[in-house]
Amino acid sequence: MKGAVKIMQYEEKTPKTWSGICITAYLAGIGYMALDTIPDEIGLWLGLCALFLLVLLPCLAVPVSKFIYNRIQIGTQTLRVGRECIALADIDPNSIREASQAVLPTAAHRYTESINGINASGQGQHGNGPRNPRLVGGGWGVPMGMDSVVIHTRNGEQLRFATRDRVAFLTALLQAVTAHTETRSP
Repeated sequence: MKGAVKIMQYEEKTPKTWSGICITAYLAGIGYMALDTIPDEIGLWLGLCALFLLVLLPCLAVPVSKFIYNRIQIGTQTLRVGRECIALADIDPNSIREASQAVLPTAAHRYTESINGINASGQGQHGNGPRNPRLVGGGWGVPMGMDSVVIHTRNGEQLRFATRDRVAFLTALLQAVTAHTETRSP
């Protein structure tokens, strides 16, 4: 589809505060070390930069993983979560309404659910039991502290979405599914 215009109706933004703090601390640390070691001991400084980079990379792995697997984009035809695309026509609008009317979980409940909810039970890539909705996006579980929403497709499959803002996501998804359904109706 060359030349096709993608219209995003909703996109969940990824917070970049943690990444900014980690990178700033790394740059400040190697800059401070550079004041004492360059130009006399540049080899030592480069070695320390590489060593501290090994500390920085794991700190950035979680935000990058959340960006890859939990990024939510709602277009006019599809819902894209991480590496997966779901047609809006396949989503049941009644399940979105039910999810939006549910009681909002507390922060403690979100942390407990994300800690206990790993999405791999040995049945393949996703643990799809009758009571275990499939996590959309490609991740192993809902990241700690993020909220999750379960929505059904029109054929009855349960899908779990990790989201940072449940209300905004469900509102945008309901509007997109409703608008998509109205444009398809004769």
